Amino acid sequence: MCGLAGLARIDGSDLRPDADGLLSRMADIISHRGPDDRELLRKGPVGLAFTRLSLVGPDDGAQPLVSADGDLVLIANGEVYNHQELASAFPAGTVRTSSDCEVLLPLYRKHGADFLDTVRGMFAVVIYDRRANQLVFARDRFGVKPLYYHRNAERIVFGSEIKALFSDGATPRRVDWKAALTHPMMTAAPHLREAEPVTWFEDIHLVPAGTVVRIDLADGATTQHRYWNFPAEGPEASGTDEEIVERYGELFAQSVAECATADTEIGLFLSGGIDSASVAALAARHTDSLHTFTVLSGATYRNGDAENGAFVADFLGLPNHQVLFDADRVPGIEEWKRLLWLSETPECGPEQFYKHELHRYAKAARPELRGMLLGAASDEFNGGYSPDLAGGGDWRDFEAHLRGMSRRGALLDVPALGAWWEQIPHPVLRDDAVHHHLGTTAKDPYAQYLLREWRKIQQYNCWHEDRTAAGSGVEARVPFLDHRLVELCASVPADRRGRLLWDKRILRAAVTGLLPQRIVEREKVPFFYGPGDVHTFRTFSRMLAQDGGALLEEALSTDEARRHLDADGLRTMVAHLSDAPSIDVQLVLRLVNLGLLARMAEDMPPPLVTTSAGPVPQSLTVSDWDAERVGVEERIGVAPSLAPGLVVGLAPEVLLLSAPGEDGIWFLAVNGTLEYVVDEEPWLSFLRAVDGRRPLGEILTDCGIELGAVRDDLVGAMEHGLLRESAA
Repeated sequence: MCGLAGLARIDGSDLRPDADGLLSRMADIISHRGPDDRELLRKGPVGLAFTRLSLVGPDDGAQPLVSADGDLVLIANGEVYNHQELASAFPAGTVRTSSDCEVLLPLYRKHGADFLDTVRGMFAVVIYDRRANQLVFARDRFGVKPLYYHRNAERIVFGSEIKALFSDGATPRRVDWKAALTHPMMTAAPHLREAEPVTWFEDIHLVPAGTVVRIDLADGATTQHRYWNFPAEGPEASGTDEEIVERYGELFAQSVAECATADTEIGLFLSGGIDSASVAALAARHTDSLHTFTVLSGATYRNGDAENGAFVADFLGLPNHQVLFDADRVPGIEEWKRLLWLSETPECGPEQFYKHELHRYAKAARPELRGMLLGAASDEFNGGYSPDLAGGGDWRDFEAHLRGMSRRGALLDVPALGAWWEQIPHPVLRDDAVHHHLGTTAKDPYAQYLLREWRKIQQYNCWHEDRTAAGSGVEARVPFLDHRLVELCASVPADRRGRLLWDKRILRAAVTGLLPQRIVEREKVPFFYGPGDVHTFRTFSRMLAQDGGALLEEALSTDEARRHLDADGLRTMVAHLSDAPSIDVQLVLRLVNLGLLARMAEDMPPPLVTTSAGPVPQSLTVSDWDAERVGVEERIGVAPSLAPGLVVGLAPEVLLLSAPGEDGIWFLAVNGTLEYVVDEEPWLSFLRAVDGRRPLGEILTDCGIELGAVRDDLVGAMEHGLLRESAA
């Protein structure tokens, strides 16, 4: 992981010496990405800035890399995993350093725009071809490594992060409100309509994934060559189910081996789910000191990730750090703004915060660590979301849901037709009717879905994994984004998708025997949604409410923000979320982030390396989860100390109601709506005795109930605000 930046004249003239100042400022801004080295180069019409993080070839892999004849100059961010294999095809001495990226120079010299066809890895590449007088940009197939640019008639500026471009006074620094507010990633729109990745800022562009861009420095003429297209509707895989699984397992093992190879220390984020656990099991074969890092928060405790992460690490004999996020850990105002400026996306939220802090802890605990293995991007192509989207059904229900999402996307162009599906409980028109009136042809919804996931990981997953790691001078590595793996999953024949891709069966079958069956068959749980998600929602609701809603007020401080955002409505939402935290905090936070980014773009913050991110998180050692469970819960704040003197009562908006004519069945109504059925003892007897005046010990004694018999229900009710602590 390194930082790239630069500028070039595209009007046939050379850069003047004063360009050195801009190159130096750009290098300052991306210096967090490469703390090990820094180089500036100005030659003719091109200026390059490079900051290096050394994972491969630390002694002789400095950049820019220059061909023997001096005609090609290269800077690259990322890793070429099969560099030794590629270099072996050239005469000895062609590749003169141990850098994994140097092989790109002879590949480009030999193959031109096709030079990346056989390259495996994650990379953003800039080549100055002096002989052809061209500037060449390129990115890997999934956009794991970023590269942005802005151009006018005279010059082009480019960099690994958008903020580097803002160092140039001629580059606009304005949020693109229309693109942001209408993008389905921002609105969580449930449709499959195509939406290309955006940069969130006006007139800032990204080099497309899987693409080589050539710019003529004499006149700015530009061509694009897509060397890889997502194989949504390509040839079907051959072989039996077992043979496809075996092939998947072989490719996955190769990918992990390549990602786990480095000349410096590598770590791993371990959730205890099948994805990261599989990476851990395979990576442990290739490194002697693989430390693992797990989030320990209210959400990951309740959904089982924390405990299962520790279990997997113990099974594999790997050190595990349980990184603590207790109930009082709320990001401060300046802390949040720093993270948002690092990430450069309004989608910055809980996931980005937790991963950023994991990287900070890992770097503090293991100072020599340079790379981090992730289990990310498995769900997207292995069928990980199929059970959720099936709504409790099976693969056929999942496909039916995708057909509905496809139809919703098509109906955006003929919305009046939507009434036929919205007002009648069963379909009465064929989906083809929509496409008939659009003059289009219906596509395979599953192929559309895979294309959406490919774009999503560019816009969201790869984007934030890169930034949250870069903030600590760490490179994130993603074994599941080996293009061979994705191509194999995309090629599973339609009639076999249900067998191989439902709930990640292809992965589970491939790693059976590597891990305990409890992990192989463990159901997918979201990072911080599901059981315990109220803890995460409460944390970020508190963040928005702190200091009188200071983050919101700053977000409203630009003219454009006030033109687009309803200030009173957002203030009402922040106040409501403080009382009743919910998933709505995510959408509110995205709008606040947009306003904050607009403000920061106007008033550029200093380079990140000059500012503090606050205290580094601490870890919690748990030797025996069963024996220490109560103490762990109290430490992370998922449960109050249930002392005998605790007094609780129903929240003002909650009523306990009996069901007429139904013996022993009661309901909890929230704001007039029946939300929970209460029909089991001793929990029902306990709730009926709660009055907001008597202490817990007295109620339990009078009802003849042991605390352990109602403890989980009591804690859950308090977590969700149904019961609240009150004064006696």
